[in-house]
Formats: sequence, C-alpha cells, structure tokens
Amino acid sequence: MQNPLVVDLDGTLLKSDILFLSFVSFLKRNFFHLFLPFLWLFRGKAYLKSMLAQQTAIDVEVLPYDRRVLDLLVAEKARNRQIVLATATHISCADRIASHLGIFDRVIATDGSTNLSSENKRDALVAEFGQKGFDYIGNSRDDLVVWASAERSYLVNPEWGVERRARKIGTIEEVIVSKKRTINAWLESLRPHQWLKNLLVFIPLVAAHSVTDFHLLGLAALAFLLFSLCASSVYLLNDIVDLEDDRHHPRKKYRPLASGDLSMKTGLTTAGLFLAASFAGSVLFMPMLFTAALGVYYLLTFAYSFCLKRMMTVDVIALAALYTMRIIAGSFACGLVPTFWILAFSMFLFLSLALVKRFSELYEARERGMTDKAKGRGYFPGDLGIVSSLGTSSGYLSVMVLALYIQDARTLSLYSQPEIIWLACPLLLFWISRVWILTHRGHMQDDPVLFAIKDRISLLIGVLFGTVFVLAV
Repeated sequence: MQNPLVVDLDGTLLKSDILFLSFVSFLKRNFFHLFLPFLWLFRGKAYLKSMLAQQTAIDVEVLPYDRRVLDLLVAEKARNRQIVLATATHISCADRIASHLGIFDRVIATDGSTNLSSENKRDALVAEFGQKGFDYIGNSRDDLVVWASAERSYLVNPEWGVERRARKIGTIEEVIVSKKRTINAWLESLRPHQWLKNLLVFIPLVAAHSVTDFHLLGLAALAFLLFSLCASSVYLLNDIVDLEDDRHHPRKKYRPLASGDLSMKTGLTTAGLFLAASFAGSVLFMPMLFTAALGVYYLLTFAYSFCLKRMMTVDVIALAALYTMRIIAGSFACGLVPTFWILAFSMFLFLSLALVKRFSELYEARERGMTDKAKGRGYFPGDLGIVSSLGTSSGYLSVMVLALYIQDARTLSLYSQPEIIWLACPLLLFWISRVWILTHRGHMQDDPVLFAIKDRISLLIGVLFGTVFVLAV
C-alpha cells in the first residue's frame, strides 16, 4: 500500500503566502488599525492567523496554484493514493482551498492554539501516519524536519540552500522548479519604462530657460534617478497591495507578483532596498526641500495604494497630484520656485489623463458584461458618462491655463515673441480630443502617458509643441 502523499500549501501548492495575503487584505480594509496584527502576534502565530482569518476573506478561486504540483496530485489521486493537505495556514482557509480543488482526502492545518509548522507539523504527521509513513511535498527550511520523518521527499521551488540540506536527510523523489525567475519578470515589476514619467522633474528647468546650466542640469538628472528608484519601490508595493484585485483582472493577473513568479517576500525586500537607496541619495546629495517633496510623494503613493484608490474622485485627484509632485520636486532640486501656471496646468492636464485611465478600466469592465462596482475602485461601469465629461473638461481647462499663461507679465519677459505660443493651444486641444475619442472607442489599453510615448501622432504633436516654445524664445 502506498504512503499518503502530504503537500504543503504556502510556496508549494500555492505560489504565494496566505498569511501575508491576509495581512495585506486586513490593512487595506482597516488601515488605521495597523497595530492590531502586531498585538495579536504577541499571543502567538496561531492566534494571529485565527484573527486574520476572521477579519478577511481570501478568494481561493483566483489564487496562483502551481500547475505542476496540481498535476502531480491529480495523477496520484487517480492511482487511488491518499492526498493530504498539511499547512500552517488557518484551517478555515485551508478547508475552502481543499473544497475548491476537490482532490484532498484530509486537511491538517493551524487552529486557534497550534501553528502547524516545522516541528508541530512533523509531530502531527508522525502521530497520524507514523515515522516514515508518508511522503511529503514542501519548499522551505521549516519543511526540513518534516522531510526527515518522511519516506520520500518532493521539493517545489526550494528556498536557497534547502535542496542541499534536504538531500542529506532524506530520499528526494523529485525537484519541481516552476517559477520563472527571469530578467523580464523583474523588469515588469520594477517598471523602468514608467521612469519616463519622472522626466517631469526637468520641466521647471526648461520653463526657466536654464537647461544650459550644467550644475542645475546635473541636479535635475540626480532628481530623476532618485525619483525613479522611489517609483520602482512604489510599483512593487502597489502590486503587493493589489494582488487580490489584480488576480481578478484579465491582464494584470499575469504580472509576476500576481502570478506568483516573484514572491511577495522578494518583492517587499526589493521595494525596501530601492526606497532606502532613494532617500539615502536624497539626504546626502540633494536640498532638504527636495527630500521633503520626495517624502510627500511616497506618503501619498502609500496612502493611494492602501485606501485612496478606492475612493471615488479622490483617486484621480491623488494621481494628478503625484504627477505635479514630480514638477515641484524638480523645482526644489534646482532651487527654483514652481510657478502658479505650471502647477495649474499640470493639475488639470494630469487629472484629465487620470480620468482617461479610469474610463478605460470601466469601459473594459462594461465590455465584459460587469455592472457592479469595479474591483478595488470606487466606480461603476455606469459612471462612464460622467467620468468622460469630467475628463474632457479638465483637459480643456489645461488649455485655458496655457492661454492665460501667454499673457502673464513674466512670460512676456521670458520670450521675445510670446504670441507664437498661441500655436501650442490648438495642438494641445487636438491631442486631448484625440486621446479621449480613442478612449471612447476602447483603444486606450495602456497608461495614457505611456500611450503618448509610443503613439507616433502624439510624438509628432510633442515635437511641434516644443518647437513652438523654441520659436517663441
């Protein structure tokens, strides 16, 4: 008779970690109760998992299950082998996962008093099946003591050094490596293409006609680098916070963190390193006001990730503010004063583009036949009309600000032929109108800023727009 095949959950059957998912889910819904999980932890991990299980509801249908492990379990089940789920995850969630997959004969998991990990898991399995009376599938250092009591061992995406130690203590039947730890996965998570947005830090320098000042240009370049490091940290954090929502999205579910190709622990560690490097460089080499602006930018993105993005209209205003903070930070980096006109133009233009992004998400949801509130957002597909109205109005207001800027006394002193700048207004009107028409047609699949960078007509408009200002000098 074959030994029962026992499988771990976190990092093994599942390319994720339920405890971490539960913690993030709790914070998203109870951000101002951040301290509670740490108080629960004082009473032990089992109590912490029990309380988080009561406060959150993980959708087990969209979790990133490891297909190769599932195929192994299904094949062994077809041979009438007993399949057991043994996990440190709380029993309530483990039972729901077992019910969803429908292949387990038994579930052994953490309850309110015992955290079923490491020695506790080994003792429970030995008590149930006897020493060497089961085969075990795991991935971590905590599983080493379990493999020592198992007859055969299966390793799945083993942590660093685990395979070497496991070979010393037991018979390894198979090593399964299914995670795609590729450079493309890292690039997709860090989003270096999004760094193009940080070119906004150069805008104050260009507006002040100081691009030939190499000292200021160097400061702006360093500001760009530091903002880019901070932004990548933010993107990683945002992907971690949005894991559950992304797994319901037809395209975002393939992101490395959502799909489990990059672990949440790795993502969080990398985010911390990038953030530390960004602020260390800012404190050491940049003016204090720039560091303050970078801090405000990060705090706003942190608030956006955890709560603001689910608040109707607050979310798009926050996005517009994040773009504007780049311009403010660029001013502080070069010791310049951000002007009223630049800030007003930026807020209205980027509010319009933020609404483009929301419109495209709602359009896609409507096309999929959804009528309920969009996952993780404060809008319904039925809000498309008002979102469009607000977005186009905001875009046209940015053109109005540009027109008023032409008549400002300081503008007249900066340009020898300021009337030429009027040519920029129809160019901007055309571009904003075109973006919104394409969005209405469902052709806006990318972030609108990235769309502009890849779209030939947008690039042509950008070149013409810049040429107008050069001719006006």
